[in-house]
Amino acid sequence: MNRKTLATWASALSMLPAFAAPSAHAAEKFTYLTNWYAEAEHGGYYQALATGLYKQAGLDVTIKMGGPQINIMQVMMAGQADCIMGYDVQTIQAWEQGIDAVTVAAAFQKDPVVLIAHPDVKQFQDLKSRTLFIGSAGMVTYWPWLKSKFGFSDRQMRPYNFNIQPFLADPKSAQQGYLASEPFSIEQQAHIKPSVFMLADQGWPPYAMTIVCSSKTLQARPQAVSAFVKASMQGWKSYLTGDPSPAHALIKKDNPAMTDALLAYGIRTIRDSGSVLGGDAARMGIGTITEARMKQTYDLLVAHRLLDPKKVDFKKTFTTRFVQDAKVMP
Repeated sequence: MNRKTLATWASALSMLPAFAAPSAHAAEKFTYLTNWYAEAEHGGYYQALATGLYKQAGLDVTIKMGGPQINIMQVMMAGQADCIMGYDVQTIQAWEQGIDAVTVAAAFQKDPVVLIAHPDVKQFQDLKSRTLFIGSAGMVTYWPWLKSKFGFSDRQMRPYNFNIQPFLADPKSAQQGYLASEPFSIEQQAHIKPSVFMLADQGWPPYAMTIVCSSKTLQARPQAVSAFVKASMQGWKSYLTGDPSPAHALIKKDNPAMTDALLAYGIRTIRDSGSVLGGDAARMGIGTITEARMKQTYDLLVAHRLLDPKKVDFKKTFTTRFVQDAKVMP
């Protein structure tokens, strides 16, 4: 074989893969919109992105941050996000407005909402004698439940404007917050360790940090949703049982206001509370949702006149098929 023939043969051989082998499929684009600025409570999703779990699942995922001025339901229904980070109460209530939002998985088995008191408060019932700073969302979600179950009164409630100073100024007050956020701020600013009570530990049933998609997306892209759910729950496992630094790097990139100290506090409280790896997730897989648990939230909303049952078909508000297929054990 002369040099010219060899060169021609080599050139032809180098082109064979382009014709003989099937081309690799491009990753499928998928957008997930969170409920707030990037934080530890979003860690599993960022971990899945940072460590390539979404890519391995055949997805090109974009995580977009929510915020106080963003109506994530409207964004999803406008087609600008494939799925969103939801919350059972809002997801079920959305059906009253004709929004067919469906919960497919729940990263948090416990809602991280808490009531925070000064250190002298030792029992949840003691909060009935305190001034309580409650935000507008809390007033139409857990506040009616607190009144009916524990005897809290509207007389003790004051508006919470996401400022901890009124709480710090009044030693006889308590306020709402999130497990991995306000308690840390209070410790840092006041140098006290406040008493923190998770409403979930008192019987408050909703899941949180959920994956919510429209019925249209579930019908049109079930394989993509399934891949996203499984990779996300693998991300949560990696984040909480392995090295969380990949997620934290992306979280700080999206939210420069986030500090290493707050992220460390956040992941520690998530682990210690069993919010993600505990409960049903421990025996059924991370992200688990059950019909019985969803029914508890639905019944609570109906009982407190926060939902018109005539307008909402409970069984359309969620599906367990995707998380059951994922089966990511802690």
